[in-house]
Amino acid sequence: MASAAPSNSLVLPDPLPLDSGAALTGVRIAYETYGALNADKSNAVLVCHALTMDQYVASPHPITGKPGWWEQSVGPGKIIDTDRYHVICANVIGSCMGSTGPASNGPDGTPYAMDFPVITIRDMVRAQVAMLDAMGIERLYCVIGGSMGGMQALSLAANFPERADRVLAIATTARHSAQNIAFHEVGRQAIMADPAWNGGDYYASGKTPDNGLAVARMAAHITYLSEEGLTEKFGRRLQDREEKTFGFDADFQVESYLRYQGSGFTQRFDANSYLYITRAMDYFDLAEEHGGTLAQAFAGTTARFCVISFDTDWLYPTAESRHIVHALNAAGAPVSFVELSAPYGHDSFLLDVPALDRVMKGFLDG
Repeated sequence: MASAAPSNSLVLPDPLPLDSGAALTGVRIAYETYGALNADKSNAVLVCHALTMDQYVASPHPITGKPGWWEQSVGPGKIIDTDRYHVICANVIGSCMGSTGPASNGPDGTPYAMDFPVITIRDMVRAQVAMLDAMGIERLYCVIGGSMGGMQALSLAANFPERADRVLAIATTARHSAQNIAFHEVGRQAIMADPAWNGGDYYASGKTPDNGLAVARMAAHITYLSEEGLTEKFGRRLQDREEKTFGFDADFQVESYLRYQGSGFTQRFDANSYLYITRAMDYFDLAEEHGGTLAQAFAGTTARFCVISFDTDWLYPTAESRHIVHALNAAGAPVSFVELSAPYGHDSFLLDVPALDRVMKGFLDG
């Protein structure tokens, strides 16, 4: 993975306690901000990123040069209007875009690699809350996230109920299913089977487990799409040829697309970070954290919630969102819920879905 240009960053003043019982010292949080913080610090919006995203929500990525991953939604006059809101997006701990993770130097001055402690979604949120404390922001106008970002938004509401007025959770779940754990395990095994992984100790070798990481990305990327979307985009069309080769080159457009996704991903992401973040997602279970009852997780909240799902999302299907909504209802929390129709599968929250824009704007402005 190429190194990134530095973001804004801060070092947490105190050790960060982790769910595992370990603690991290000198934790660095890399972040980006957009829009001005008002005088009473009441207009802060925290946007939480998904597994393979980062803090560059509305600015060009320093490695790929591509636009921010949610640039269509965050900016002046946009749905998350930076003329009104002070938007903060932090790279989660365990990741590889400037926040402390397995590629960071540990106390001995060398990369943690697999000595980095296993983390949870709640640990990620605990670090973000410590970041907000350092910024002097006591309460958020809204916390927003899709996919793993939605997990963080729900975790913040459950574990730090006094910290947000609004919670917008999109295409997400309150706990990872067996199927999703299984997909993640396939990806992790692909990485660990790559000889260059070397037990996670590859930072000094100059050889990174790109083949394994690319396969992990390819397998995961399939789950972000829908059959309808794949069929419409690729069907069984051949890639730059008139007939099949009767070999194992990328005959089909969909094969070429997945290979492109895999190889591109290795340029901007660290394989060990992929292991740690997918493990954090697999461990996520809000009910388990709060005595086995999801409603109990939200018992102390005073926030308003909006939960959004997509009808073609089979990674976190609408039933998962309904489960969250029922728990919020049982806890007496005000919540609105909508299932939107979009052909793009799980990735719909990142793409052009006008109905999503309307729902988000209504919730933020309400």
